[in-house]
Amino acid sequence: MANEKKEKNEREGAFIKIGPKLLELLNRLGEVELEDVEINAEELEIWLQPPTVLLPPKPATPTVSVETVAKKPQEILKAEFQPLIQTYAGKVAEVKIGAAKGEGGTRGRTLTIGGASSPAFYLFEQAPPHLPVVSADVFDTEVSLPKALRTHVQEVIGDPAAWAKLAVDEFEADAVTVHLVSTDPLLRNASPAVATKTIEEVLQAVDVPVIVGGCGDPKKDAAVFKRVSETTHGERVMLSSVTSDMADAGLLADVARSAKKHGHAVLAFTALDLNRAKELNRRLYEHLAKDSIVMDLTTAALGYGIEYSFSVHERARLAALMGDSELQHPTLSGSTNAWGAREAWLKMGPEWEPRELRGPIWETVTALTLLLAGVDIFMMMHPAAMHTMKQVIVNLTSSGRLKPEEIADWVSVRI
Repeated sequence: MANEKKEKNEREGAFIKIGPKLLELLNRLGEVELEDVEINAEELEIWLQPPTVLLPPKPATPTVSVETVAKKPQEILKAEFQPLIQTYAGKVAEVKIGAAKGEGGTRGRTLTIGGASSPAFYLFEQAPPHLPVVSADVFDTEVSLPKALRTHVQEVIGDPAAWAKLAVDEFEADAVTVHLVSTDPLLRNASPAVATKTIEEVLQAVDVPVIVGGCGDPKKDAAVFKRVSETTHGERVMLSSVTSDMADAGLLADVARSAKKHGHAVLAFTALDLNRAKELNRRLYEHLAKDSIVMDLTTAALGYGIEYSFSVHERARLAALMGDSELQHPTLSGSTNAWGAREAWLKMGPEWEPRELRGPIWETVTALTLLLAGVDIFMMMHPAAMHTMKQVIVNLTSSGRLKPEEIADWVSVRI
């Protein structure tokens, strides 16, 4: 018993001597390495106390005075406005309509359209070299017209020369479009000779450029255009229009060659399809220079698909500026198509009145929409719509090259 008690005391003494020292080393060094140590024991137990981690003291929160707090902004920060000015790979061709006396014709006024090298009314990039123009529609025979239109032309219906003179002198049209509807085989089927005489009378009555409109029948229009081209040699009229149907019938080449021989321009008509417009232009290039071709991509009236017309005209202009040479032509809008919308003339409820204003507004909005898409020449009829259109064109371009920095600060404008 005495021996067992002695051994127990020795074990406890060894723990007391080694234990605190070992813990101290682990706490201070994190590890202990024993050398030349021999431990004889049936059982060995070591209790390791996790080392105490001393965290740094938290910094004292500084006391901030009211004076050091940032003041609330009182105004918008001033920043210099730098407009994005772009240059474009392409440019719209210029087309001249009408020829003065010194150029082989008899016109007192001529028109040049196209030439744009930036999107429509991007005046901060480039002002257009030529303003859009308005041509008045005239018919070579009496046609049915809404009262709002007939009121202004009643005395001259059936007399295209007098009608043209009224449009120029009173309505201030830049050009005249004579629609030879009497040549339609389904109507009067007037001969090319009769149609040519009508054009000659109009040329004598006015001194502005003349656009010669057909009846829509490809075969008859081809015959009329060839005869008119020969008779009006040197006057630089524009033949309206050559179409894909005319090309498919094998008549396009003759009309184009005749136009070139006698110094005229042509209007290439396609129905809201840029691919067909490009194809038709390619066929015309075989006979005509680019400066003799104007495109009519179709005008759908307000409420009858005008968004499609706007889209196709805008796409054509942007493609031309990006370098598509087959679309680098000025464009024409038959804005008189607005009167094909029954809402422009039909008697409706009192909230739609007066009809005397509704019709010209319909025509004006149709034309203005395509003006913003970049159209260069507009066929119109109502004198109020024509006047409004010409005034808007002047107002939009009279200031010349705009300074965006003067209009960019719209936030602080007081009304």
